[in-house]
Amino acid sequence: MIETIARVNLMVNEVLKIKKNRLQPDVLTGNERRIALVSGIYGDELQGQFVCYEVIRRIKQDYKSLKGIVDIYPAINPLAMEAKTREIPGSELDMNELFPGAKSGAIGEYAASCLIDDIISSADGPKTEFCLDVHGSNLYLDEILQIRMNDDVVDKIMPYASKLNTDMIWIHPSTQVKDGSLVYELNKRGVAACVTEATCAYRISQKYGNRLVDGIFAMMKFMDMWDGDVAEVRKPHVAYDSQVTYINSETSGIFIPNIKIHEYVDAGMMIGKVVDVLTGSDQEIITAPRSGMVSAIREYPSIEVGSQLARIVGGEA
Repeated sequence: MIETIARVNLMVNEVLKIKKNRLQPDVLTGNERRIALVSGIYGDELQGQFVCYEVIRRIKQDYKSLKGIVDIYPAINPLAMEAKTREIPGSELDMNELFPGAKSGAIGEYAASCLIDDIISSADGPKTEFCLDVHGSNLYLDEILQIRMNDDVVDKIMPYASKLNTDMIWIHPSTQVKDGSLVYELNKRGVAACVTEATCAYRISQKYGNRLVDGIFAMMKFMDMWDGDVAEVRKPHVAYDSQVTYINSETSGIFIPNIKIHEYVDAGMMIGKVVDVLTGSDQEIITAPRSGMVSAIREYPSIEVGSQLARIVGGEA
């Protein structure tokens, strides 16, 4: 069932609509559990589009196996998606800094408020128990499939996140997390929520997408929301900030990597170089400062001093 959760009149008789697709059993018992999948906060992150499509497609293929309520919000920042930008066009605001929003605010704040109200509302059924905010990475980094969560909600989120078939769960100190994100606001209001990231901006990885969808159905099975068959999911590597090493460039030029994400590297191993294309010389040889798995690698090759080139997660993954 497709519903419009926010409607805003624009110029030249245009109307902005934010929609959700609710999938639920044909006959409700009143004991159903409810989850939400959100995507499209940033218009340049398209990975969630495939995930939303595939979850809906698989449920429709075996609808009788659905025992819970699944709300899917594929594009909550439609103006940015149409413009292919991260920020809301015109205001240039980051929508993921506007939650909980305000009904009396500008377009982004109004949309954020409508989304929060719809997710936490229990007027038309049970309160949402878990929300997954599906992101891609940015233009600059290619990343492994991962969950990100704060250390103050680990006990609440881990039972869900551990089923999602990701490579890694990255736990951040809550003191570093800014107010204003969808996930922060939902956790504050009692809805378990976390972020998943993979690949890079302007791109869809069907491999990562299908793996995450397998994980979503495994999680739904764990929650008694799905009676159909599910794939076996992998156990994620759990990493804290202290285990993650950032590698940044000390020079400017073009970065040429020597490794790929998921590879295990030893300390001192060459992982790439920065070159000067005018002189044909190597500006900097980049080596791994520690042993571990490459969880992110520079995708956009043009760099400046301080540009992030890679991240390495210490220990086996």
